[in-house]
Amino acid sequence: MAEQPRAMLAVAGGKGGAGKTTTTLGLAGALARQRRTVLAADADREMPDLHAMAGVARSPGLDAVAAGWPARFVAERGGTSSGEVSILPAASGPANADRRQKLTTPEIASLNPAEEWADAVLLDCPAGAGPDAVAPLRAADAVVVVTTAEPACLRDSSKTAAMARELGTPVAGAVVSRAEDPPEGVSRLLECPLLGTVPDAGVESPTSAAPSGDEPLADERVRAAHDRLVSALQPKYL
Repeated sequence: MAEQPRAMLAVAGGKGGAGKTTTTLGLAGALARQRRTVLAADADREMPDLHAMAGVARSPGLDAVAAGWPARFVAERGGTSSGEVSILPAASGPANADRRQKLTTPEIASLNPAEEWADAVLLDCPAGAGPDAVAPLRAADAVVVVTTAEPACLRDSSKTAAMARELGTPVAGAVVSRAEDPPEGVSRLLECPLLGTVPDAGVESPTSAAPSGDEPLADERVRAAHDRLVSALQPKYL
């Protein structure tokens, strides 16, 4: 049994492409490096991509857990370029299945038994502040808001943070992706602490070359950034 308290943390953002899925897997990998047991679940039924980035099958998924199957048996071990974590896709079924059906709070809450074996459950949330984001935000113990430095993305992320607070879920902090230095005023705009930044894996730094290929989690600088983010979230949230 882990010494740290178990937690369910939502990873949310204002726009698609802001880096939520990469951050979810990056945090999971950082926790795995601490020898923590992690379940990363895709809560975005309409545009799921956690399974693709983690390299696992599209099904079975979260709906199987909601139907009564234990999460530890449904989840598949997936790579994060630095270790393996348990990956739970959004829902089973063919890729052309009806995606208009949103995940419900009971479906997300069905992951609670996972806390009996997982030290942390990370929810990759739908983008924005729409109805489909309500269930994972409401079920989580806290929310990490991911944004880029673009003004439009920052504005949309502030709406996501505001909705989380309206639902009674604390905002643990913000992550600025694909940035070496955060824009001024991020904490003030999102009304939460700035946990840190994650550099763009495709851009070379003065001291470290970007990796070959397009896998961001293979970049040592990106992994180090996620290690720092986990440290910033501990011990209060993870």
